[in-house]
Amino acid sequence: MIVTYADIDGFKNLSGVSFAPDPKYNIIVGPNAQGKTNLLEAMWILSGCRSFRGSKEKDYVCLGGERMSAKIRIRDSVREQKIEFEMGRGNSSPKNITLNGVRQKGTRALFDVFKCIAFIPDDVDIIKGSPEKRRNFIDMAASQLNPVFVSHITKNNAVMNQRNALLKTIMQRGQGSDILEIWDRQAAEEGAVISYMRHEYVAKINEICGRLYKTISGGSEVLDLEYRSNVYKPEDFDVPLGKEAADQYFRKLRETAEYDIRTGSTHCGVNRDEIVIRINGVSARDFGSQGQIKSAALVMKLAQAEIYMKKSKDAPVVFLDDVMGELDENRQRFVFDMIKDMQVFLTTPNENALLPEIKGKILRISGGRISDETSGISAYRE
Repeated sequence: MIVTYADIDGFKNLSGVSFAPDPKYNIIVGPNAQGKTNLLEAMWILSGCRSFRGSKEKDYVCLGGERMSAKIRIRDSVREQKIEFEMGRGNSSPKNITLNGVRQKGTRALFDVFKCIAFIPDDVDIIKGSPEKRRNFIDMAASQLNPVFVSHITKNNAVMNQRNALLKTIMQRGQGSDILEIWDRQAAEEGAVISYMRHEYVAKINEICGRLYKTISGGSEVLDLEYRSNVYKPEDFDVPLGKEAADQYFRKLRETAEYDIRTGSTHCGVNRDEIVIRINGVSARDFGSQGQIKSAALVMKLAQAEIYMKKSKDAPVVFLDDVMGELDENRQRFVFDMIKDMQVFLTTPNENALLPEIKGKILRISGGRISDETSGISAYRE
């Protein structure tokens, strides 16, 4: 899969950005705060995912601007497709999302079409951040393999919001607990599916991460991941997903219902799961060095890309946001060996910090615009 054309205007500080990317390497160069990351972010949101920077949609439109638009054409092994995202400032100007000219109700359809993986400095939070960071990573990566997973996560979140609201009502008014069982049954159905999909994906990524981390550490260290369900024991996953698994989840919710009512929140289920990441048998989050944490996060993203490539005929598009400059030469070579068959967009303040063999189109950004000393269009790194 490759991006063949991009047109972005009014997204944060970007103005009139239009270019045909190189099918291999696209090196986005410029000082800080000129729009390098904004360019990656504008393309990323066309995958149907939330901003990798945590930006809210209301912040997409440039300060002082009225509208933003982001458009790309992508080509996979079957055909070329066009995605457009337009939005005005304020609630009176709704989003307009189209796929091949057909208006979409939301971004859900885009997730099935444009597959990309972003490497950003904040990826270290997958290792050292909260359990929610690790759950979100696994959920997003697993959803790339099976987009139906997104609907289960969305429904589970909606059910849990309703359940927690009901718990607070029961706690305050002392009535309505009979309705709780209805929400518990729905939570059990969705939670069982999510638990099993997380368990399956962690098993896949653990195998690849172990191999990659052994390589990047020169064979001296071992990385392993373990999915710890808040409901199921490891051996429970030997039983296929079905009514028995949902019933077990339901019973767990009923066991904690009284405590949940007293506290006004849910204390068991997939929203309490953890993915444990260990280096040489000890917690990477608690005891990993800065170098180990960076390497572990990098390996997890590379493993995500490898899993997707094994499942799909098309390679994902890769975004590297100011990541390569922090890696030594050996790690840069390791990364680029892993992504050599993918289209890459990378940002850097200095292209000379990259390996000399990384050749591709250079997009120089200044003040939110692509520029070149002579022609005003992109040049090539020789």
